[in-house]
Amino acid sequence: MEKLDFSIDINAPKEKVWDVLWNDATYPQWTAVFTEGSHAESDWKEGSQILFLDGKGDGLFSKIETLEENNKMVFKHLGEMSKRVQKPSDEQSIQWEGATESYFLNENDGVTELEVELFGMEEHKAYFESMFPKALEVVKQLAENS
Repeated sequence: MEKLDFSIDINAPKEKVWDVLWNDATYPQWTAVFTEGSHAESDWKEGSQILFLDGKGDGLFSKIETLEENNKMVFKHLGEMSKRVQKPSDEQSIQWEGATESYFLNENDGVTELEVELFGMEEHKAYFESMFPKALEVVKQLAENS
């Protein structure tokens, strides 16, 4: 597993940043950087399943490991989805098992530092290093301008 860290300072309170990250209206806007039609399906409760899907129903199924509202969100990825169906374990999907994606929000004087920590497959490193800063820039724009 490869560890990647990203961060951005956002001139907005952490409650606003949290809302931009996880509400149904803005989540697809910042995650479109990764794939068009991206969305999440969940009841957004700690311990619950969450589906990260594109417009075709492909993506990941995961678990919300930790949810501390306005402070911390941790997803544990469990496997892949294809057309809204969990794919059987194979060499590719097994590599996603145990990968984590963590979001931390720390506010100081009205500026929120959003930190993202990924533990995942090494072969996706270049992709995430290219795309995550762009996605975080969209989060920043949405939080500061709405």
